[in-house]
Amino acid sequence: MGWVYLAIAIVSEVIGTLALKASNGFSHSVASTVCIVAYCIAFYFLSLVVKTVPVGVAYAVWSGAGIVLITSIAALWFKQIPDLAALIGIALIIAGVVVINVFSKSMSH
Repeated sequence: MGWVYLAIAIVSEVIGTLALKASNGFSHSVASTVCIVAYCIAFYFLSLVVKTVPVGVAYAVWSGAGIVLITSIAALWFKQIPDLAALIGIALIIAGVVVINVFSKSMSH
């Protein structure tokens, strides 16, 4: 269940971040409420994840997936198109998450 909980945490964090943008500095009450609730859900499920998944792996996947999803959604919705340097950086983040998950022995329970 750890990986299912991690997916829920990631999606919640992405929703929270999008709502944070829409809240306009917490000046819009609905978006602000969505932001706070989504982040609470994200951290709750992340707390469940780290019971069974090593914290380094969980955080690497959580933050890496969040970065990729937010960047992709921001490009589509907000027309915030990443430049080549940003794309290379994102590719390196993804590569780092893969290396941690596939090759690192220090990240096991």
